[in-house]
Amino acid sequence: MLQLTDFIIDCPDPMKLAAFYSEVTGRPIKKSHSPDNWAGIAFGAIELAFQRVENYRPPHWPDDEHPKQFHLDFEVDEIEPEQRRVIELGATLQQDVIGPDGYGWRVYTDPVGHPFCLCRNKGVTWTDQGVVFP
Repeated sequence: MLQLTDFIIDCPDPMKLAAFYSEVTGRPIKKSHSPDNWAGIAFGAIELAFQRVENYRPPHWPDDEHPKQFHLDFEVDEIEPEQRRVIELGATLQQDVIGPDGYGWRVYTDPVGHPFCLCRNKGVTWTDQGVVFP
């Protein structure tokens, strides 16, 4: 049996990036035996973890020369208040893909360059013929 236990993000300062995502998600940082090299945030049985990498080179979204390698999606009820909050925490808006009906996503980068999205897709049905909005 295979079970996902961790999603690990490389970064130059694990506690600093964990603090950013702790504020974004409202979840606490777990105690660590090695806070200079590792920090984590529990999401049930899965941990979002941050690992120190010497000579860290950030991705340059959307440049494929230094590809993003991963991104996180966060579903939100309303994008605008969450956007204000994540930008105040240090995120940078990169792309807006919100339609006139208010559904879609916005791409941001965290303080060290990893992309993540705030998405408003709750209630949307994805079909072979396209998207059906509520």
